[in-house]
Amino acid sequence: MSSIFKHICTSERIVSTVVLQSVLELAVELARQGREGKKIGTIFTIGDESNVLKYSRSLILDPLQGHADDLKKINIPGIRETIKELAQLDGAFVISDKGVVVSAARYLEAPSEGVVLPMGLGARHLAAAAISKYTYAVTVVVSLSTIILVFDDGDIVGQVLPELLSVGRDSIFISNPYFEEFQKESITVVTKKR
Repeated sequence: MSSIFKHICTSERIVSTVVLQSVLELAVELARQGREGKKIGTIFTIGDESNVLKYSRSLILDPLQGHADDLKKINIPGIRETIKELAQLDGAFVISDKGVVVSAARYLEAPSEGVVLPMGLGARHLAAAAISKYTYAVTVVVSLSTIILVFDDGDIVGQVLPELLSVGRDSIFISNPYFEEFQKESITVVTKKR
């Protein structure tokens, strides 16, 4: 699946392309499988974790606090399953540029002035766009509709449609011109042309 995200996971993003790719792969799993038969929506922030933490607060006691960083790396299968469980809670995940899941269940509070989103996107998308605008983080949003959006500097820079047939072409939120790639496994990736 790695090559399908090549236009999203570029050095232009200022975050680790390896970590961003791991998060996108996890987002596709969440979008497709949900948890316990239910669709799940969530936000992942990648990079600039100290500023993301400043622009957010815990919604509940952080279930990841106090655990060693080497146990919280995004590429470890155990943490991936833990993230899938914790995604059922409200709030965002904060992931460092080194791939450590720093915090879970965060309420993002970055200012939304100047953030413009297409019609049909809600509060989760606004929060993700705003935090990407006011920090150097890149955000990945998994919608309940199974659409995955990637925000950088307040803009949608990528979109992953794990099942294009089920969501339809009218669910593409990136305006023309854009790149569209199809891949086996029914994944479509749309990226903003530079």
